[in-house]
Amino acid sequence: MDSRKLASLIDFSGRTALVTGGTRGIGRAVAEGLAAGGANVVVASRKADACAETESHLESMGASALGIAANMGHPDTAERLVSATVTRFGGIDILINDAANPLAQAVGSQTPAGWQKSFQVNLLGAAMLTQAAVPYLEKSNHASVVNVSSVGAFLFAGGVSIYAAMKAAILSMTRSFAAELAPKGIRVNALAPGTVDTDMVRNVGPDAAQSRSAGSLMRRAAHPDEMVGPLLFLAGDASSYMTGQVLVVDGGMHPH
Repeated sequence: MDSRKLASLIDFSGRTALVTGGTRGIGRAVAEGLAAGGANVVVASRKADACAETESHLESMGASALGIAANMGHPDTAERLVSATVTRFGGIDILINDAANPLAQAVGSQTPAGWQKSFQVNLLGAAMLTQAAVPYLEKSNHASVVNVSSVGAFLFAGGVSIYAAMKAAILSMTRSFAAELAPKGIRVNALAPGTVDTDMVRNVGPDAAQSRSAGSLMRRAAHPDEMVGPLLFLAGDASSYMTGQVLVVDGGMHPH
């Protein structure tokens, strides 16, 4: 190992990354990290204006970028995102499945529609997007899929059981997809964040970040930037001998 080889472990020059949920929170921070590392970055989220602003911001960092308004719950979204990415940049090397629906319904008030909406965005959308990207990922020498789960998949997640169930399913999908795609040279791993100070958490209530992180050893919420290192580790060559695994980054909330 020399300095040049060491630097290459976090060098994404010439690679193309597609990041769902990429206009805010963890997805936005990771998109910035990939851009800083030299990648072409495609971000997708539901709001067109947020996509346009993020595209402009990433370009101001010196990256080639593209923002695409898309709802991961729609059946045609996966093919549309992959097609737009390949048309613009010629391929896909990295896929970050970060789009999420934080629907919270307590037991007793849950509805089939709520379960279906959560399933479509949090699980089915990631599965279909990964599937659509496979023909291009297998052409890459650095193919990596990272699914963003949650430490809630391991905890007693009262009040957010639908969300936690989908995040647990993401872990199972990660392992199964890793087994199927390893012969194609595609690695599939997952990141399980603890409480992160994002809009999604703040929308729960003004004290949500503090109360949700109180049970961690570090007793604070993470800044979204603190997820960039772990996620880029999984996305890049630093984790080249790692697949089918989950990396828990939760400030000491769950002893995994």
